[in-house]
Amino acid sequence: MQGARVNLKGWQQAAVAFGSAFGALLDPRRADLIAALGETTGKPAFQRVLQRMRNSAEGRDVLLERPRVISTQVSHAWDMPRNTFGAAYAQFMGSRNFSPDDRPPVRFMDTDELAYVATRAREVHDFWHVLFGLPTNLIGETALKVIEFEQMFLPMCMLSVVGGSARFNEKQRTLFFQHYFPWASKAGLKCTDLMSVYYEKHFHEDLGEARRNWGIIPCPDPKRSSV
Repeated sequence: MQGARVNLKGWQQAAVAFGSAFGALLDPRRADLIAALGETTGKPAFQRVLQRMRNSAEGRDVLLERPRVISTQVSHAWDMPRNTFGAAYAQFMGSRNFSPDDRPPVRFMDTDELAYVATRAREVHDFWHVLFGLPTNLIGETALKVIEFEQMFLPMCMLSVVGGSARFNEKQRTLFFQHYFPWASKAGLKCTDLMSVYYEKHFHEDLGEARRNWGIIPCPDPKRSSV
């Protein structure tokens, strides 16, 4: 992890942040630019997350053992019984032909510990999709950014919400702000500190039980309920 890091001066961080923000607005599919924006603007937020993890017993275990959400370490999720969190994660990834190895490395954090926290935040993203029951379309990703902002206060998350909502058509915008945004704002505040959860040790648990234990409100079906 340390070998991939690049130490930047203040003006260099600002330049990377500006360039990444501009490029990401032009092409939101550029995961590398979004990642760079998150790192160069998110150091204070990651420091707060790090402190919260240090204050949590399970968070300290995560920091000590530094688990990675990569195929060699989470493959046992595919062996979990039906209705478990692990099985739900495996189904989510398999049905979309996603690989946990596809995320870009963290490059712009000052210390190895902060780099790990930033990496962890990036790698648990798909766990959160599963737990909150969100799709991976533009509305689902934008709603998850609201939750990520409530959990970590990363500026990049709010910028992603602004950028994502700007790309909605009129019908999508109405649906997002009437249904998804109010739910996500509430869900992100109500649940536990999700960065201090050692998810891999909970793969065997019933998905509904895990959600209840962590105070997670799954996204209601917009066709059936109102928030």
